[in-house]
Amino acid sequence: MSETKVSENSGVACNLAEAKEYWTCNRKEGVKIRFSGTEDSLSNSPAISIPEFYIRAVNKFFNRTAIKIEREGQWTSWTFQKCLEEVRTAAKAFIKLGLEPLNSVGILGSNSPEWFFADVGTIFAGGIVAGIYPTNSSEMCQFICEDSHCNIVVVENEFQLKKILEFWDQLPFLHAVVQYTGEIKEKRPNLYTWSEFMEIGRNVDDSILEQRVNMQAPNKCCILIYTSGTTGNPKGVMLSHDNICINAICVVRLLGIENDSFQHQLISYLPLSHIAAQIIDIWISTLAGACLTFAQPDALKGSLIKTIKQVRPTLFGGVPRVYEKIEESLKSVGANMTGFKKKLSSWTKQKLLLAYKNHELGESEPFGTFLAKRLIKKLHRKLGLDRCQMLFCGAAPISKETLEYFQSLCLPLNEIYGMSESTGPVTMSTPKQSKFLSVGKLLSINEGNILNPDEIGCGELSFRGRNVMMGYLNSEQKTKEVLSNDGWLRSGDVGKRDKNGFFYITGRIKELIITAGGENIAPVPIEDNIKAELPLISIAMVIGDQKKYLTCLLTLRVEIDMETGLSTDKLLPMAVKYCSELGVNATKSQEIAPNVPEPLRQAIQSGIDCANKKAISNASKVQKWTLLPFDFTTVGGELGPTQKLRRPHVMKMYQETIDEMYKS
Repeated sequence: MSETKVSENSGVACNLAEAKEYWTCNRKEGVKIRFSGTEDSLSNSPAISIPEFYIRAVNKFFNRTAIKIEREGQWTSWTFQKCLEEVRTAAKAFIKLGLEPLNSVGILGSNSPEWFFADVGTIFAGGIVAGIYPTNSSEMCQFICEDSHCNIVVVENEFQLKKILEFWDQLPFLHAVVQYTGEIKEKRPNLYTWSEFMEIGRNVDDSILEQRVNMQAPNKCCILIYTSGTTGNPKGVMLSHDNICINAICVVRLLGIENDSFQHQLISYLPLSHIAAQIIDIWISTLAGACLTFAQPDALKGSLIKTIKQVRPTLFGGVPRVYEKIEESLKSVGANMTGFKKKLSSWTKQKLLLAYKNHELGESEPFGTFLAKRLIKKLHRKLGLDRCQMLFCGAAPISKETLEYFQSLCLPLNEIYGMSESTGPVTMSTPKQSKFLSVGKLLSINEGNILNPDEIGCGELSFRGRNVMMGYLNSEQKTKEVLSNDGWLRSGDVGKRDKNGFFYITGRIKELIITAGGENIAPVPIEDNIKAELPLISIAMVIGDQKKYLTCLLTLRVEIDMETGLSTDKLLPMAVKYCSELGVNATKSQEIAPNVPEPLRQAIQSGIDCANKKAISNASKVQKWTLLPFDFTTVGGELGPTQKLRRPHVMKMYQETIDEMYKS
């Protein structure tokens, strides 16, 4: 495995089989790596392949615990050395079962050690990892398997297996399927349990694997990240060995978490099919020598809190919805507090929030801050965050109110901005370098630009660097729409940069509402203002594309069923209290929606009116609203795998309700 110096090249390509004149990968040989041309020493550093990257980490942290999981009350762990053995065994089994170089292995299921071993093992075997979201339909699974040319699919259980069985006979290049948990109820040729699969690998000579490893090159594709596909089929983002390695190295150095004496603790719960989990859970944690604990499959349905308490992570990352749910839970507890305890809690949070605001202004801490920090540590212990040195948030916009709430708990959230096309982060906030509402500064390996800025400096953000993708698989035209010949990636996000280099996201081009009057309106700030005024509202979704005025769908704060992941009809305590203060005695959502009691209707309208006062124009004011008797969920289809609002899908799901608001 030799090191390769990066060099410039131009052109784009999107076909793994026939990329000849382009800079991206093809099945037979690697070609040049695009380089932005910055003077940063890390940007100019030699490029390495994933196997070399991984083996270096294993050699450094040899006997340290790398991953662990609790199953049926029993904890199982693997050292870095043992992980490498499992990876090599999986790689040899993939080769034996027919994985051809630069063909794919699809992985369909919840995060687990087997997901990890299959992922890294695929790359060792010269294949390409194609993660598939567990929530995907059989039709979407078939599209990804066809698009990525899967030779093998690894599935979690019988439920996921059934999706593959529906189309297996239609894919002649799909040679085998491996199920990594549970028993196979109906055996058939080329269908294996995980133990059978690993036994195959143990009987393959190591020299066969070494031949594949020696074929690796830093500029070859090794991972496909399929975008969530809110409209149409998802695009397969092609990422190279160098894309992964350089981003992981840059983040670890920035955070200073590569440590020989201290081991960080992380939790894997966001879908590994998503770039955020892929880069953090597998590659950053490996490089940092961290211990990665896999959460239970129902983590996002409610069990995550239990895992946090068990693990007590030192680093924790989440999407806004996760932090909103924690905030919601804590506020519900606070709603039942009375007397001195309630006053002390309010005083503590107010004092800590003021301390953080003073810190940003360069002013001294207010009197009493030391005591407030001592008092809040009890809450940190209850949450399992008493050892957490850094909390990160990304993948979607987060509200000002949620950011301030966590500051008031002395748990400030460091925002990250990035996308699949940039191998995850391109900007980051850190405890030493942050600014309120900013997504941080550029990584040292990136250049940034703002296209067509307006009078206040807002425009489309674009980036360049070694972490920028190779292209979209089988979509040359779509690749050219976002990736220029000289390496600039158009983000599709609107933002600005201040004089100190901090970036701010102000909107998403695809989410912009264009009214019938031709005004461009960013919905997220409006939605955040509405939620800030109405504590019983979980999600506000503004509508108005090609309409004369804006309307809004509102969902209630209700309990989520941990078994099904669906919304229940039981109002959360904070919602019950809000209604009670208005003289409305309700504990269930059907009691207040869609037929809203008059006192509550007036209170909601008053909140909307207050939010409208912050509108930048009359066209940005919400004229009508509808209160839905439930909350949006991933299982219900309104939220994506990372809890992001699927706006086009919600529009279709609730078209009749929306039409009703525009009847008069």
